[in-house]
Amino acid sequence: MRFFKDIFRLFFPNICVNCANVLIDNERSLCLHCLSDLPYTHFIAYPDNPVEKTFYGRIPLEFGASLLYYHQKGSSQKLIYALKYKGIQEIGALLAEQVLIALNSTNRFPPIDVIIPVPLHPTKLKSRGYNQLTTFGLRLAKGLNCRYDPTVIKRTSITETQTKKKRIERFKNVKERFVGETERLENSEHVLLIDDVITTGATLEACALCLLKSQVKISVITMAFTE
Repeated sequence: MRFFKDIFRLFFPNICVNCANVLIDNERSLCLHCLSDLPYTHFIAYPDNPVEKTFYGRIPLEFGASLLYYHQKGSSQKLIYALKYKGIQEIGALLAEQVLIALNSTNRFPPIDVIIPVPLHPTKLKSRGYNQLTTFGLRLAKGLNCRYDPTVIKRTSITETQTKKKRIERFKNVKERFVGETERLENSEHVLLIDDVITTGATLEACALCLLKSQVKISVITMAFTE
């Protein structure tokens, strides 16, 4: 089996998503050099970081952080693009493992009962075939010893792209486009909302407002943060 595996890799090598170098056996999606050279924010270690400040006066947040800075044409954009549009779902687990390493080095992260991803509209989910947050959320849930529930929040309509919208426009575009089945949060005190990239926080704010009706505490972690 090893012989055939080596032959397969000779003709179809696994390559680094960022630098396109051939990966060795213990590397996944990223070579070790690119993994260590990612634009880490280090927000997890610091209170009042830019993610937490994003939600000041908007929603009560227990904890907020992003793993990476999101730079146009940078390594973080390449990673998330490959995760969302090329089906390389292993990237989600890889980023979650980096989040868990950072969380294990701080004592300011409270225990979590359930992890909830920002949902895709069913039409988009069917078209793409997966939510890019699934492997990220499942790996976090395993490391944090809590459950992962993608069914609590549902998206009720497809929004147009948010990228070039201002904060008020983005919030209007997502307001009331999510509904929460808060009965699924019975016996849950603390919810972790996850998303891929945070810009203005409008989408996460709209999701959080669905959940606050059930009196839960809310924290937020995303893969990346747009400066």
